[in-house]
Amino acid sequence: MPEANGMILSKEEENDNEVRREDQDAINEFGRLNARLDEVKRQVDNLKKTLEKIDDASTELMMGDGDNVMLRLGGAMFEATEEEATEYCEAEVERQQEILDKLSEEEAGIVERQEALKKVLYGRFGKSINLEA
Repeated sequence: MPEANGMILSKEEENDNEVRREDQDAINEFGRLNARLDEVKRQVDNLKKTLEKIDDASTELMMGDGDNVMLRLGGAMFEATEEEATEYCEAEVERQQEILDKLSEEEAGIVERQEALKKVLYGRFGKSINLEA
């Protein structure tokens, strides 16, 4: 007997609809979207952590006494003035925020498309299909 959300379906809830090619395509698309959504969420989390680190660095720079500071770019360290380091931080925040905004838009688009697919697939298969993460 098929299960939905770990529960056994009653005879009335079972759906004997044949899975058509377009149904399988929709199911596959939903799966691909779900995988991309997980990836986007991880990227968003990483970007937020990066922005937090840059914000912390900017705060440290504001509390500085005007001396030169060491600025890390990738794996290299460079000596820079506080002003140069502050400008770099501001530019980096702007760049990271643009990426974050694009990812947030993509996430919203994925969720919207998944909702549309859910309506179609649940309409066709009822409780016989589980599209919840």
